[in-house]
Amino acid sequence: MMIEDVLLQVHRPAQYLGNEWNASGKKLQSSAISFALGFPDLYEVGMSNLGLRIIYGILNKIPDLACERFFAPEPDMEAVLRNGARRLFSLESNQELGSFDMLGFSLGSELNYTNVLNILDLAGLPLESALRGHEFPLVIGGGPCSLNPEPMHEFFDLFIIGEAEEAIPELIDAYRKYKADYKSGRMPKQEFLLELSRVEGVYAPALYSVEYDRSGELTAFYPKNKTLPLKIKKRVVGDLDSAYFPCDWLVPYVQVVHDRISLEIMRGCPNRCRFCQARSQYYPLRIRSREKVISLAKLAYSYTGYEELSLAGLSVGDYPGLEKLVEELTRDFKERAVNLSLPSLKAKSLLGNVSTLIAKIKKTGLTFAPEAGSERLRQLLAKDFSVEEFTQAVEEAFRAGYQHLKLYFLIGLPKEEEQDLRAIIDFARMASKLKRNINGGAAQVNISINPLIPKPHTPLQWLKMEGMEAVKEKQDFLRSVAKNKRLKLNFHNLEMGFLEGVLSRGDRRLSRVILAAFKKGARLDAWSNYFSFSKWLEAFSEERIDPLFYLGEKSTAGLLPWDFIDTGIKKEDLVKEFNKVFDPAS
Repeated sequence: MMIEDVLLQVHRPAQYLGNEWNASGKKLQSSAISFALGFPDLYEVGMSNLGLRIIYGILNKIPDLACERFFAPEPDMEAVLRNGARRLFSLESNQELGSFDMLGFSLGSELNYTNVLNILDLAGLPLESALRGHEFPLVIGGGPCSLNPEPMHEFFDLFIIGEAEEAIPELIDAYRKYKADYKSGRMPKQEFLLELSRVEGVYAPALYSVEYDRSGELTAFYPKNKTLPLKIKKRVVGDLDSAYFPCDWLVPYVQVVHDRISLEIMRGCPNRCRFCQARSQYYPLRIRSREKVISLAKLAYSYTGYEELSLAGLSVGDYPGLEKLVEELTRDFKERAVNLSLPSLKAKSLLGNVSTLIAKIKKTGLTFAPEAGSERLRQLLAKDFSVEEFTQAVEEAFRAGYQHLKLYFLIGLPKEEEQDLRAIIDFARMASKLKRNINGGAAQVNISINPLIPKPHTPLQWLKMEGMEAVKEKQDFLRSVAKNKRLKLNFHNLEMGFLEGVLSRGDRRLSRVILAAFKKGARLDAWSNYFSFSKWLEAFSEERIDPLFYLGEKSTAGLLPWDFIDTGIKKEDLVKEFNKVFDPAS
């Protein structure tokens, strides 16, 4: 079936066209190594991922390598491929994924795991790593979910733990060195993986063994070869100023979730919020200089003509000299009608002239993340948030012309009481009324409320995750007390949150469950219109695995499935922070 025949049968064909503005034009036929890089979600989500863009650019700068992209297909495209006996293809040249040397997946969400299996299946590849010999591509994973890769261990040959900018070229060098021997069958796969695993940060699950006790707790994790490290050290880019940034920004044919230039101004976070996994993922803190940021912004704009520029980072409000940076960017881009946007901020970062400067270009809404309604719980979470600074900053923003706010909160927190839940609504009402003091009308406040998922490599990783029934009761209570047309509550899907919690805290045994769920038709689980919780429950039941086991309280003295990963933050420091939740004096 010709590609034109395929595209005529789907309702959004532009997402499969490839060859967007600034896409790579390198030819597979003239390249010694071919690499297909993908994000296991729909195009509109994957093309909003900065990490994918960075690795795409880095790979295509390697002279003898050509990198092309792929994404998860929508159900109509999947049906066309299966019915027409056509295999999944790359965007740039429409080559079947099975013909590439390497397939790389950026794993941004646990709810994308069945999409990975669907992509491999549509590409005509065996799903399990053990069944893929030298005639098949090497399958590599990376991204945030690699902080606990164990639930997907059966399906990947390798994982890159941490930041891949420097690791991926080193891995390519090793692959190039041994490719001829491996592809000819002279070098066994296990030996090939062993050589590639010598690159720091590269983890090959097949080269490690695990053991469990009768209760199901992990008791041992060790390498099968004595030359391999017991712990995998997370890769970190030392200097952000010299790190690659994709200024030749790919411009999609269709609108994507974040349809703008996302300019990373910092990596890591100076804060120590006890619930935040991203701090461990991107530790330590690194800052991109103001001069470099401005230079990259101008260059990226010249390549694209985008009308919006977003400053990206975990805690942009902590960027040194943020006001000066915003002042220079607004001055440089105001006449070009380029909007400048910021993510969730600390209130103190808006004190002064920041909100006024941004409002001169576009009066967007402002986003804050108090995380808890009460000061007591904010202290428990080690959340640095000043109500006084928030009040002052919001009043200044309303004077500058802002119309609405968005607030992020967590529920299902340790030691949470009814008064803490009520405090969420009281806080939002207070924020709404601040605008009335400025111009007579209360502000619209959108409140996003998510259940706490105690994620790996955080001080709360030993905490029990609150059950769905308890969380639902809290959601219902919040609805009952938030009777105000100016307050709009948005709750995360309970069942999706439950599954995300299980998969994020899981071990190797969950590979069987993920495979079973996929075979039942589970895919696009991050999309509520496709998500089927019943299929997952059936998969757990068939594999005789209790999902609640993974959400229970864990002992700080025990071995966790992800303990073999060294993020740079010591486990004993996480234990100390965990103990402070229950005994602040400890």
